[in-house]
Amino acid sequence: MDPVALASAFIGAQVGRVQLAAAAKLLQMDAANEQSVVGLIDAAQQNMDRLANVAAGIGGNLDVSV
Repeated sequence: MDPVALASAFIGAQVGRVQLAAAAKLLQMDAANEQSVVGLIDAAQQNMDRLANVAAGIGGNLDVSV
């Protein structure tokens, strides 16, 4: 095998390995973000469940402007 072709194949393999590592890291980050979103939605649902029994009109005049 030609030394230039061997070196080229070796460099290509290294680049492929780096690309796979980057893709794996992105997938891990995506999975962590999905878990965070699920946790946020669950917390919001729990807060809404607590407010379900509040009397009508409570918080109607609440000023939330900044």
